[in-house]
Amino acid sequence: MLPTSGFRKFISIVGRRNVGKSSFMNALTGQDISIVSDIPGTTTDPVYKAMELHPLGPVTLIDTPGLDDVGELGEKRIQKAIKAFYKSDAGILVVNDYPGEYEEKIIKLFNELEIPFIIVVNKVDLLGDKAYDIAREYESLYHTRVFLVSSLKREGLDEIGKALNELIPSDEELPFVPRFVDAGDTVVLVVPIDIAAPKGRLIMPQVHAIREILDRNAVAIVTKETELKHALEKLNEPPKLVITDSQAVMKVALDVPQDIPLTTFSILEANYRGDIRYFVESVYKIEELQDGDTVLIMEGCTHRPLSEDIGRVKIPRWLINHTGANVNFKVWAGVDLPEYEEVADAKLVIHCGGCVNTRNQMMRRVRMFKRLGIPMTNYGIVISYMHGVLERALAPLGIEVESKAVNK
Repeated sequence: MLPTSGFRKFISIVGRRNVGKSSFMNALTGQDISIVSDIPGTTTDPVYKAMELHPLGPVTLIDTPGLDDVGELGEKRIQKAIKAFYKSDAGILVVNDYPGEYEEKIIKLFNELEIPFIIVVNKVDLLGDKAYDIAREYESLYHTRVFLVSSLKREGLDEIGKALNELIPSDEELPFVPRFVDAGDTVVLVVPIDIAAPKGRLIMPQVHAIREILDRNAVAIVTKETELKHALEKLNEPPKLVITDSQAVMKVALDVPQDIPLTTFSILEANYRGDIRYFVESVYKIEELQDGDTVLIMEGCTHRPLSEDIGRVKIPRWLINHTGANVNFKVWAGVDLPEYEEVADAKLVIHCGGCVNTRNQMMRRVRMFKRLGIPMTNYGIVISYMHGVLERALAPLGIEVESKAVNK
């Protein structure tokens, strides 16, 4: 997997002006990335630097303006610094004095946004024994790890990467196919072959499902939606599960008896890579959309749109028909994270299945939108919801929903 920013951990370096945030970042990277000056407020915009930080791996460090900046321009710098927090996996608070109102403000913000953090007492070469007293006070007040660092001498940096590695939660990937599929079971995969299907191959979620089914010594049967009824009739016993492409879920739901579990590839993606309960909770925000609201369609990769593109054409059309509202649609595509300004006006985010994204990457997006207070859901959940089959499609994952809300 290429180490693009979408697959890196984002770590914000924050603190007051002139505590040595830029010199600390330069020392940690071993390069002169940020401008260092004794003049407060030298860093005016967040500075991003990609690097390998052992043992954490690929990271992006964000050197932010001081949160004690003053004046109208200073307030704008502070807002830019805070916006950088939304994409952070962890934070480093750099200090060179005892805790004050700004440190308390930063730590409160970290806690509110659920961003794990460490504290670095910088300039220990100048502070002398005072540095130990400062460190002890931060440890006793905030119960987090505190490190003594001299950015000038580049000392005290060796444990920073290890501490961050222990601090950042690991988003371990779950099974893709529901756990109840076992050896000897039969799973039917419904794979439409239409304009969106790549010539000569299957798409990644379909391949993923087949491989996992085979790894469990179960049987995978692949068919088109037009041949599904015939395929089911030929089986000696009902399949343990049917998985379909979301766009065919309406027809498939009619053809598959109610006593056979049914779900979609996209819903399995939502469970495997993201926070499916948050996605389900968010889908009901569709009913609150009004004229002029913005819906952000997010794609996890960059691709050439098709004439009947699922995210850019079909879902917007279904949403307008469902809500009757004159909704604005905005598309953001790619593995990198969007900037705050690109998503701040969204009333709802609808993300693709994310088949090229890791769980870490998708969960970073989830955490960002949760921090922004913007509901986020998934293509497959939206399609199943608007066609009245969400309850059935979620059942194989053990997720219950309110039927009356689904079948509006």
